[in-house]
Amino acid sequence: MSGTVIITGAAQGIGAAIAEKLAKNGMNIAINCINEAQVESNGNQLAQKLRGYGVEAECFIADVSDFEQCRIMVDAVKERFGTIDGLVNNAGITRDGLLVRMSEEAYDSVIAVNQKSVYNMMKLVSAIMIKQRSGKIVSLSSVAGVHGNPGQFNYSASKAAIIGMTKSAAKELGSRGINVNAVAPGFIETPMTDKLTEDQKQAILSAVAMKRYGKAEEVANVVAFLMSDEASYVTGQVIEISGGLSM
Repeated sequence: MSGTVIITGAAQGIGAAIAEKLAKNGMNIAINCINEAQVESNGNQLAQKLRGYGVEAECFIADVSDFEQCRIMVDAVKERFGTIDGLVNNAGITRDGLLVRMSEEAYDSVIAVNQKSVYNMMKLVSAIMIKQRSGKIVSLSSVAGVHGNPGQFNYSASKAAIIGMTKSAAKELGSRGINVNAVAPGFIETPMTDKLTEDQKQAILSAVAMKRYGKAEEVANVVAFLMSDEASYVTGQVIEISGGLSM
C-alpha cells in the first residue's frame, strides 16, 4: 500500500487509529483538523508519531462542513503530496435528543458535519481520482444509520445518508478505477463510553453477540483492508463492525 490519504477528523479517536494503521501500511497521511487549537493539542503529536513509520504526515486545517475550506485543503494536499490516492470520511459529531425536543439547529449542525462534509470531500477528491483513474474512498457510517437509534434522529439520518451516497458514488466512479465503500461501527470504546454507568453499559452489551465493546483499532483494520489492493474488487459495500449487534 502506498500513496497519500486524507483522513477527516483524524486528530483523535477512530480517525487517529485509522491514520496510524494506514501509516504503518506505508501511506502518507494528510491529517484534517478543524482549527489551529486541534493541531496544537493533538494533530502535531499524531503527525510526529506517524512519521516514525517512515511516511510523510502533515496537518491541514478545514471545517469539512464548509465546501470552500474543503477545496482549499484538497488543493493544498494535492500540491504538497502530488497525488491523492485515498479519502477516509471520518469527521462526525453528535447532538443527541428525542425528535420532539430536537432543535432545528441541532439537526442542521449534525447533517452539515456528518453528511455535507462527505459530499464536499467526495466531490473534490473524486475529480482528482478520475484524472488518475484510481483511488479508494471509505466513509464512516454507523449502526445507527443501518438500524436507527432512539434519541439520535439527526445522527441516524446523517449516517443513513452516507450509505446511499456510498452506493451511488460507487456506481458512478467504478468505471474509473475508484472503489467507494463504507463501514458502520457499533459500540466502540471511546471517552464517550467511559462516561456510561455500569447499568447503561450492560444494557448496550446485552444486544451485542460478542458481549464487549469494539476497539478503534478494529475499525481501522477494516478501513485499511478497504483501502488496500486486496479489496480491489470490493465497491459499494457497507461493512458493519459491531460484534454482532442485533443480528
